[in-house]
Amino acid sequence: MNSSKSSLAALTLGAIGVVYGDIGTSVLYALKEVFNSGHVPFTRENIFGVLSLFFWTLTVIVSIKYVVLVLRADNNGEGGLIAMLSLASQAVKDKPQLRKWLLLVGIFGTSLFYGDGVITPAISVLSAIEGLEVISPTFHKYVIPMTLVVLFGLFAVQKRGTAGIGKFFGPITLMWFLSIAVLGISHIWHHPVILWALSPTYALRFMWDNPVITFIILGALVLCVTGAEALYADMGHFGKKPIRLAWFSIAMPALTLNYFGQGALLLRTPEAVKNPFYMMAPEWALVPLVLLATLAAVIASQALITGAFSVTKQVIQLGYLPRLNVQHTNVREAGQIYIPFVNWGLFVAIVLAVVMFKSSSNLASAYGIAVCTDMLITTTLTFFVIRHAWKYPLWLCLAATGVFFVIDFAFFASNLLKLFDGGWFPLLIGGAIFMLMITWKEGRQLLNDKLREDAIDLPGFLEAVFVSPPARVEGTAVFLTAEVGTVPNALLHNLKHNKVLHEHNLFVTVRNHEVPWIGLDKRVEIESLGHDCWQVKIHYGFKNDPDIPKALQQIRNRGCELETMTTSYFLSRDTVIPTIGSGMAPWREKLFAQMHHNASGAADFLKLPNNSVVELGSKIEI
Repeated sequence: MNSSKSSLAALTLGAIGVVYGDIGTSVLYALKEVFNSGHVPFTRENIFGVLSLFFWTLTVIVSIKYVVLVLRADNNGEGGLIAMLSLASQAVKDKPQLRKWLLLVGIFGTSLFYGDGVITPAISVLSAIEGLEVISPTFHKYVIPMTLVVLFGLFAVQKRGTAGIGKFFGPITLMWFLSIAVLGISHIWHHPVILWALSPTYALRFMWDNPVITFIILGALVLCVTGAEALYADMGHFGKKPIRLAWFSIAMPALTLNYFGQGALLLRTPEAVKNPFYMMAPEWALVPLVLLATLAAVIASQALITGAFSVTKQVIQLGYLPRLNVQHTNVREAGQIYIPFVNWGLFVAIVLAVVMFKSSSNLASAYGIAVCTDMLITTTLTFFVIRHAWKYPLWLCLAATGVFFVIDFAFFASNLLKLFDGGWFPLLIGGAIFMLMITWKEGRQLLNDKLREDAIDLPGFLEAVFVSPPARVEGTAVFLTAEVGTVPNALLHNLKHNKVLHEHNLFVTVRNHEVPWIGLDKRVEIESLGHDCWQVKIHYGFKNDPDIPKALQQIRNRGCELETMTTSYFLSRDTVIPTIGSGMAPWREKLFAQMHHNASGAADFLKLPNNSVVELGSKIEI
């Protein structure tokens, strides 16, 4: 009993650090942006109305939508847009046209995650370091250089993994939440009347009296729910209970107290509106608060970077991106990975964002469109899950998701007003990645169609070969092939040039599925083809780590003995030649050919031993 309690406490502390780091730093800039937008007249009634809107936005979007409803949609314990997408696509697999569109919508949402992944670290770290300007205006010129140094340090340590520093995330973020709660209480104590804003009547009255202004400021109001999507995405790491406990016991109360403390400060000192968060602090606490805020922002950014690595790996296994160099940073934890290309690509985009936008206020205008689109997509996918997978009545499904769809759409429409002020930036990043993903998926389909068109039937080919069998050599040959039952090019090359066949031959096809995990009991299927030849299918979910030698150990007791020292792995390294004709547009075929050329080797991705791999090349026209 005690161990389960301590485990729950440890997971809850971890969730505070990883899941809520992002939303925890939104107090740095969210309320400031609403009043600095120039649309809300600075009056006592409006302070109450805006605070009420903040509290009820957190309650409806985070507490009710994500913590209560969306967390229920777990895919074998996993969460996130890709897990939700696989649930929805499985639920409508008997409706191929609808499934195709859902997959497109879900993949587009995943692409936008990268746009969000650029803006969030930039705005979090920049707004934290802008606290130096409150200490002294002379620090203004150092804000951007210091932001870039902090961000470079953060991305430079990624290759070392987070195992060493990860254990500090929870305690530091907990200290941050306690600090912002104490700051809030110290000001509420002097103006307890501000707590009346907890009543929804103030939010409703503000919306009724100022419908146009309310619509406009939704674009700034959404800043208070930055990181809400991460709450669902990290479910697989921590579980529902710790995430819910961390939100209702620590994160939500601390955020509410701080926002209301900022409101109390504004009632007493209206000029604090230029940076209400830092102006809450006494002068002696400013430097420690800036340091703590920077640490909290770095932790919030770290969670997003780690999420980008995980999402990329899942997208690769779903077949929407080429293989990339994936490095494991922890021998005990399979989920702790580092992808150099994603790491430095994100860093370059974030540096661009910081240098182009120059302040957290300008970056706030870029934030919102991507995350609101993702929220809309999550709500849409949730409808298909509860309707088609859980079989709830239509009226209940429409009621459960319809309210959130209307709210999400209102936020999305408001953020469209910021399109030309900076909203285009994350959309441009997301759109470019979406184009890469779709081009890769369609290119692979064209390539597989071409291979299938030219393929030779494997059982028939083997029968013909063994009519007059070639010389057999000791050992086992493992031929990797994209299609079950077809002759791999590597086998044809081996017979043509070496004129030998191994004593044992395995024809291995790897199948990736739209589920997070596939257990060891369903990992391998084997079928004898005679003459000591076998057809082997290996199955992986999008969160499994492909490891062919490890998977093949499972067939030892099924009539096929594999010895590590005498096993060779044969791969076909295809060179794609774009041609004019049917298929994709010429520029997309060239792009696909380049992506195919630059993809990391299958041998490394599938964890094949380097000294046992034989690659044989061939050219394929698409």
